[in-house]
Amino acid sequence: MLATVLHLHRGTPYVYQGEELGMTNAHFTRFDQYRDIETLNHVAVAKTVGTGSDEDLLAGIAAMGRDNARTPMQWDASPNAGFTTGTPWIPVNPNHVEINAEAAVADPDSVFHHYRRLIELRRTEPVVAHGDFTMLLPDDPVVYAFLRRLGDVELLTVANFSGDPVRPALPDYGAWLEAELLLGNVADSCGPELAPWEARVHRRTSPR
Repeated sequence: MLATVLHLHRGTPYVYQGEELGMTNAHFTRFDQYRDIETLNHVAVAKTVGTGSDEDLLAGIAAMGRDNARTPMQWDASPNAGFTTGTPWIPVNPNHVEINAEAAVADPDSVFHHYRRLIELRRTEPVVAHGDFTMLLPDDPVVYAFLRRLGDVELLTVANFSGDPVRPALPDYGAWLEAELLLGNVADSCGPELAPWEARVHRRTSPR
């Protein structure tokens, strides 16, 4: 969902290593698993002045520490995720057994293949790279929607940033439901409600 919103925006998106596989933060449970100097210095100071318990410190680092997104690339389910036959500089995320490039490539519904479709869309639809941008529903607390337009081509991106189904309060949303669905992250979704964390991209031709 987040990738869909980002890649349909104006500007140049980038893919940080592993996000195209759905790699997650490491969720380390010990201080000695971290390598980031800023994190280690923070822990040292906190322990010196007696600020917070170890549990509180670990929880804070899990939320803010940079090492959480620096674990080795997860290529396959083998030891060390196929990243190295040696000892990696930082521990491999244990979930590499389920989340890895080999498994993602083999699954046509994976996060990896959704990223491929997003990148293809930017290359085949000029409106994605060059179109105007219009924010819709700026005050909606859960629905993020915007319009891209180039010439007579319009793309609507609409996303549900919540864990509950929601119907976007767009004045012409009914008409958009009849338009071509270019991309979505929920299979067989076509009704007026967006599923939790669902994003859709619709396309239509609309003369000025």
